[in-house]
Amino acid sequence: MGTSPGTPRRYRFGEFTLSPARRSLRRRGRDVPLIPRYLDLLLMLVERRSEALPRQEIFDRVWSDVVVSDGALTQAIRTLRRALGEVGSGGVFIRTVSRHGYQFICPVVEEDDRDGDHAAPAPLDSAPGPDPTADPWEGPIAQLCAEETPEEASQEAAEELHRLGTVEALRRLDRHPGHARAWAHLRDTRWEVARAGPVPLLHPAGGFAGWRELIALRLGRARRLVASRWASASAGGAVAGLAAGVLAGLLMTLLPGAGLPPGSLLLGLALVGALMGGLGAAGVGSGLAAAEALVRSWRTPALVALGAAGGGLVGTLARRLADALVDAIFAVPALDLAGGIEGAVIGAAAGLGYGLSTSRSHGGMATPRGAARVGASLATGLACAALAALLCAGGFRLGAASLRSVVRGFPDSQVRFEAFAPLVGETAVGLRTRTALGAAEGLLFGAGLAAGLTRRPRRRRDEGR
Repeated sequence: MGTSPGTPRRYRFGEFTLSPARRSLRRRGRDVPLIPRYLDLLLMLVERRSEALPRQEIFDRVWSDVVVSDGALTQAIRTLRRALGEVGSGGVFIRTVSRHGYQFICPVVEEDDRDGDHAAPAPLDSAPGPDPTADPWEGPIAQLCAEETPEEASQEAAEELHRLGTVEALRRLDRHPGHARAWAHLRDTRWEVARAGPVPLLHPAGGFAGWRELIALRLGRARRLVASRWASASAGGAVAGLAAGVLAGLLMTLLPGAGLPPGSLLLGLALVGALMGGLGAAGVGSGLAAAEALVRSWRTPALVALGAAGGGLVGTLARRLADALVDAIFAVPALDLAGGIEGAVIGAAAGLGYGLSTSRSHGGMATPRGAARVGASLATGLACAALAALLCAGGFRLGAASLRSVVRGFPDSQVRFEAFAPLVGETAVGLRTRTALGAAEGLLFGAGLAAGLTRRPRRRRDEGR
């Protein structure tokens, strides 16, 4: 039967009832647990069953707030098929459209969701069901513990064990020789299964070998996420640095005491700003991406720690490279430039602002949209501005102060940072000028980093294979 416009709907197919209003999937009157994101995917497929949905459109709607690998959709489809009792990818419910996406193909009846859920389910003779005589634990445990099992298949087996019962799965795995590998996958997938139980960190089924397996899983995910995010973060930082350089050049040109032609000044400062911003954002962004993939229980502290590590590493390397270049080209002593300490502090600030302004990403990179993205960029920028101001007030140097140190090493240079001093009530570059410049630099850097880091990637059309 049909429903009139505006009437709450539910969908019946095979033995299942899907209710958007109640956000539930039921089989013969019993709930089928699904995590919210997978339920959203099923609703999208059912509601638009008349067309084959492109993978990119599915990512844009279901994963609109997070960057994940393309395998996330494959895993979600696999989980839905298993929840619906579909074996393999034959297409009883969901059809794979090669090089495009997916389509829901099972006949669907729309009903008024205000009615009771007592109607008999529509028959579907072709829908496979589990063998009632088989032990449901044996297959997933054997698959999970076998060393030759691919990672995706191991994740699938671990998710199935969570659905059967996490506590019982851990008890059974205690007696199995491959329990360390199994523990690692159970620990890693507990976020992906609705109603999954806890997997204790110090469970005897884990031990050192289990931790080694878990670290290998997380490192692999982190490597893939960093590879897809560092360039976007670097681009965002470079744009912010370029904007800072152009703004500084314009002010130096317009304010009293400027002596360099406007074109030369703008170009030089813009290039220097883009280089410093891009390098710094590449390091901090890589650290933040790694934190999202490596640590799933303490997200914000991990973002702070690994953001600091990425910023500190790039700051140290950039400082040593700059000293070597200045010494080799100009034969002058090493200059007082920003380095590892400054990079670590700004990286920690970026991690704090980004972590507090974005939600848990479930193993991907948070990508808020619209006003939420602007808010994340602003929060990250303000956190960086606050810490940058404290650094500069304490005598440390960031990009602008480092550039001033370089300029002062060349007496003939006409770049004059003293032009900014009157803006904050000083006659020469002092504490207030350094602090103001550091805060402005931190604000632009943090905002540009977050804007680049949260940009949604466009996937190639052939990735649906």
